Amino acid sequence: MDLQQIKYFLALAEGLHFWNTAEKINITQSALSRQIQSLETELKVQLFERNKRNVKLTPAGEFLKQKWEVELNKLEFIHQFALQIHLGESGKIRIAHPDSISGSKIPEIVALISKVFPKLKIELVQLSYQNQEEFLKNYKIDLAITRDLTYAREIKSEKFFSDHLSLVVPEDHIYQHIADLSKETLAQQKFILPTNAEGSSYNDIIQQMFRSFDVIPDDYLHSEFGSTIIALVRKGLGVAILPDSYLSHESPGIRFIQLPFKTDLYINWRVDDHNPVLANVLKLLLQ
Repeated sequence: MDLQQIKYFLALAEGLHFWNTAEKINITQSALSRQIQSLETELKVQLFERNKRNVKLTPAGEFLKQKWEVELNKLEFIHQFALQIHLGESGKIRIAHPDSISGSKIPEIVALISKVFPKLKIELVQLSYQNQEEFLKNYKIDLAITRDLTYAREIKSEKFFSDHLSLVVPEDHIYQHIADLSKETLAQQKFILPTNAEGSSYNDIIQQMFRSFDVIPDDYLHSEFGSTIIALVRKGLGVAILPDSYLSHESPGIRFIQLPFKTDLYINWRVDDHNPVLANVLKLLLQ
């Protein structure tokens, strides 16, 4: 017994006429008769009562018609769902992203993916710099959006956005404009900076900014997440250097002073990952 035989049975159970049914499903009447007989022989059940004038379902045939129609619809749904997964239109994608774009690029990315692939589930996570590469290599995430360059051979990276660094100060701070910054005044500030991470290209850009003013910052406090840093700045515990994408967080009580230094965002994924869902999302984001 196979699915095709069941489909032949259901077609005949619907039409109750061998000739018309055979013509409708594009096989000969004799071939249809053989398929039904083979099905009855295998099941050891008579499915139809036949005479020269009529064909009608037996009680057993009626029972199987009701059950098989439901099961066939279920199978069709399963097959269509599998096709959507194969084509990358369904399933799940796990995206890690920095805190800085939670209020700006991430809503845009999610809106775009959801519009084009409405059946795709999206899982968003935030990771420390040290965990990004490990999670990607070990299939714990599918995409990592980072501000750091990745040099691992197993991971491919592509730049897709840039924004500026900004000096973040309390609203009542003496700094109003970039012209107010000097070596002397910066040396007097207490800085709240991202956690020091060896090999971080993002931290290197921040250090470039300090070198441009020939100042060694008093970085007495470090945090992994910018939202925490902003809260500490608002409390008057220091000043910070952050991407200006944090402006989208609409944090009152602080001021952003844009600096002439840019920080890039990169999309990172596994080189050997041929998941069609991933391929579709990458095509969408990098177009």
